[in-house]
Amino acid sequence: MRVFAGTWTPAHRAESVWHQLPFDVPSSCAGLRVTLDFDRSHGSAGVLDLGLVDPLGWRGWSGGARSVIALGREGATPGYLDRGLPPGRWEVVLGLHRIPEGGLAYEVTVDTTATVAREALDVPRPPVPERRPRRDLPAVEGLRWLAGDCHAHTVHSDGFLSIDELAALAAGRGLDFLWVTDHNTTSHHPCLAEAGAHYGIDLLPGQEVTTADGHANAFGDIGWVDFRQPGGTWAADVQARGGLLSVNHPVSGDCAWRHPSVPGSQPTPASEVWHSSWTDLADGGPLAWWVAAGCPIPLGGSDFHRPEPWVELGRPTTWVACADGDVLGGMLAGRTAVSAGPDAPVLLRVGDELVALEADGAMLVCPGGRRSPVHGDRATFGGHDGAHLLERTDRTVVAIAA
Repeated sequence: MRVFAGTWTPAHRAESVWHQLPFDVPSSCAGLRVTLDFDRSHGSAGVLDLGLVDPLGWRGWSGGARSVIALGREGATPGYLDRGLPPGRWEVVLGLHRIPEGGLAYEVTVDTTATVAREALDVPRPPVPERRPRRDLPAVEGLRWLAGDCHAHTVHSDGFLSIDELAALAAGRGLDFLWVTDHNTTSHHPCLAEAGAHYGIDLLPGQEVTTADGHANAFGDIGWVDFRQPGGTWAADVQARGGLLSVNHPVSGDCAWRHPSVPGSQPTPASEVWHSSWTDLADGGPLAWWVAAGCPIPLGGSDFHRPEPWVELGRPTTWVACADGDVLGGMLAGRTAVSAGPDAPVLLRVGDELVALEADGAMLVCPGGRRSPVHGDRATFGGHDGAHLLERTDRTVVAIAA
């Protein structure tokens, strides 16, 4: 048993947001339990995040969702890789997310003699739902528009549903794909393919690279991205591994994007310009950020954590024109569009034309601000390069096309 205790102060946070507490795991260890306790009387003004490193590297992350980690020779708390108990030097990683002026008392207990059994799944696998009919959308030869959501969480971070439950819900919503983007971990990745195949939906491996200065989704089976590195370096790191980085909810409260650029680094290639927190679609703030950033590849994400009236999977919906079902390839190529939902009006780029579907009475908004009225359930516009919008006359956004 090892106990770390003390008080974190604003000076500690100024020194570094991340602090490591080292401990040793013997070869005889059959179970490990790490418990974090801190003074919670400060409410949201005092918050510590929890993670773990083992001798092989990054093991997993709880953030503020869990205060206990249990690992056995087989089995691990969701959010942590299931790879046994390699002996040697380990580290508890604490994130000093918010530290009050008077400091924050904490205690971390590490028990290397714990009895840890593989966690049983108490929730039965949901039945396969009847899915909504797919929309027949116009596309160039060899491509097909697929409907999906680029931002969702499970019990592997701060979500409330298992991967099976999330897959069943997404299939019932009529989605073709869902990026599962748990915070600062890849522990969910090995479970996605089988669950997706069972429910008839592509569950795709992502991770939400998360810090107090902003969040970004890293799409692709590219390994873990070190969120402790400067945010301005993430895009190049992800691209070098064959993935795509997207800034999440860039103007959303205290989760807004505040990472400074790094000299010589590339801009983030994609942006979650339409997020579930954008409830007033006449508010130009998210669009202003997007335009100022150079109109990166537009994506939409519900940021789904649990069933709630104001957050639904697929609201908004990201549409990707895919070849042979390659969602990541379509996103990397910039073949995306965003609508309010799977059945909502949509604006698509089809070859050299823009096609507005079920958007009669809306306005097509060009990059320079010129507006053209949309007449009928299918309207086609030629000679329009760059990102475009569909808006109502009150400037409410209807759809976005890359």
